[in-house]
Amino acid sequence: MSFEIKLPLFEGPFDLMLFFIERDELDIYDIPISKITNDFLDYVHQMEQMEMEVASDFILFAATLMKIKSRMLLPRPELNEEGEEVDPREELIRNLLEYKKYKSVIEELASMEEEELSKQKRGNIVEELKTLSKVDDVDAEMQDMDLYKLLKVFQRTMAKMASRVDETKHTVIQYPYTIAQQKEFVLEKISFRNKVPFAEFISIKPDKIFVIYTFLAILELLQLSLVTIVIGDGFNNFWVEKTEPIVAE
Repeated sequence: MSFEIKLPLFEGPFDLMLFFIERDELDIYDIPISKITNDFLDYVHQMEQMEMEVASDFILFAATLMKIKSRMLLPRPELNEEGEEVDPREELIRNLLEYKKYKSVIEELASMEEEELSKQKRGNIVEELKTLSKVDDVDAEMQDMDLYKLLKVFQRTMAKMASRVDETKHTVIQYPYTIAQQKEFVLEKISFRNKVPFAEFISIKPDKIFVIYTFLAILELLQLSLVTIVIGDGFNNFWVEKTEPIVAE
């Protein structure tokens, strides 16, 4: 009799044995060793036919089943020290019961873990990942879309595209002032008077660019020691004074 087995379901040989027992509703304390051995070997052969690597624990378990089967076929049963007949399946049954006990505990713990993770609480990573991986239902959104909404979306898109296409224009204005010209202007003013207030330079042409160039020219003349600065009365007021030449002795 052939049957289909999904191989990934079985984590090991004991897991496969419990599957056979539950599938055929067998008594775990009275396992028909011949049938179980044949089913187990069929499973191993299926793994080989599918060109899957058979784990060593499956091969060892199959050899153990064959050994138990051969011992049960012997005409003379084995006896213990008390003269009682020894069941060759005894160790197998004990290991299966132990495995089943731990498996049920693991399943219960896994169920408790899943229940805890499903609760809404701070730092629920599983729920956050589900939210991030959620795919928007485009079909449902399109059901509420009409021609007017499509037109508004199109207009907004075209406006954004227009703003990207338009090139930024910069207007460069060439001012009719230079530092050299303003230096000559300052030296000319202080040539008639030894000391001229800075406010007087501003009053000549109250233009911001003119004032900036004049101030830079005064700083450069100050660096060249052609003028000096005298702090005057009032807020932000100073005089530009002509520097007297040093007479050599």
